[in-house]
Amino acid sequence: MANNKEVYLTEEGLNELKRELDELINVKRPANIQAIKEARSYGDLSENAEYDAARNEQAQIEARVKELERMLENVSIIKEIKTDSVGIGNVVSVKYVDEDDEDEYRIVGSQEADPFEGKISNESPIAQALLDHKVGDTVTVESPNGSYDLVITEIK
Repeated sequence: MANNKEVYLTEEGLNELKRELDELINVKRPANIQAIKEARSYGDLSENAEYDAARNEQAQIEARVKELERMLENVSIIKEIKTDSVGIGNVVSVKYVDEDDEDEYRIVGSQEADPFEGKISNESPIAQALLDHKVGDTVTVESPNGSYDLVITEIK
């Protein structure tokens, strides 16, 4: 099944994927090929744990290479970041209505999402609620635990 979904990345995220692909192709793949050759030299492949492990690693490397190549074919670079309304690439400050809590999120493509760094996927419920809204807007976020409201206080 071909998945040609557009992949949104910042320039930084694109460079990270390219680095990972380069390491897989030029470092991990050759090391894995060597491990397979060494394991084969041990003889009987039917009971050779090293050979099985090396073949499993080879499958993982090749699957990740294909996945990265697919992503890079369908990449859309987030370049122009406007601050008049929320979009991918923006840093958005929000205040939770009914709570005395504020947060700041950077909206990125799903490949770069890292909630521990405040980077949320454009496909997440919070980002979906915020997209295309302006400072001062109140948006409702639908979550598994019920809905809640946020007020957009700043867009960078």
